[in-house]
Amino acid sequence: MPSKLFLLLPPSEGKEVGGAKVRDDGFFSNALADQRRTVISQVKDVLENSKPILLEKVFGVRGPLLERAIESMTQLVEGRAPVLPAHQRYRGVVWSHLEPSTLSNSERKQIMIPSGLYGVTTAEDLIADYRLKMNISLGGLGNIAKFWQPSVSKVLGEFVSGSVVVNLLPKEHEGAINFEYLAEVAELVTIQFVDANGSKAVGHAAKAVKGIVARELLTNGLGGLAGFHWRGWKAKKKSGIWRIAAPK
Repeated sequence: MPSKLFLLLPPSEGKEVGGAKVRDDGFFSNALADQRRTVISQVKDVLENSKPILLEKVFGVRGPLLERAIESMTQLVEGRAPVLPAHQRYRGVVWSHLEPSTLSNSERKQIMIPSGLYGVTTAEDLIADYRLKMNISLGGLGNIAKFWQPSVSKVLGEFVSGSVVVNLLPKEHEGAINFEYLAEVAELVTIQFVDANGSKAVGHAAKAVKGIVARELLTNGLGGLAGFHWRGWKAKKKSGIWRIAAPK
């Protein structure tokens, strides 16, 4: 019987507003509760004591988006933030092409999402409307990714032990995971997205095909990559690594 497959997928900067004020009692919510409280405490300190220029750096936005970030993070630290399942909250290019609403609950629970605020969640876990980049320094915690790495690696390893884990993360979010440790407890598969010249593919099209590939993996497993093609993008395995190459 094939091993269960999990995806490591990045969160989206674009987020849906709204939600309901309910409690999330998922595995990661309980396992990372103390660390999340620590991060929220540091966010509270930043909100109360920082000038706008620092808030721009921490939240990674300006203008109206910064105003929204300040409001949503204030709601969070005050304990009044509404929440939505992560797959409903995230609405960027990767997520829109993944079409998570048409996946089953169990398939959405196979999606692992590292984030600066939560450490890691599944796509079914409840999250607030938030802004907090993984690659910034936050108060006394230092670099957020480095802060999260020990605890996220431990609980993620427990969750996916004995399974296949496909890494679809950008560098920013890879920093929150010790991949040497993860490879000891699970079969780790890396997928590279490259342009026609073999360099790292970036931009809207690369994000779109990442969402398509993620869906293919959830519905058909690794076997779905054999012969994969989408709008000229094609999959090829070389030296044990899958590469999704842009059309020439």
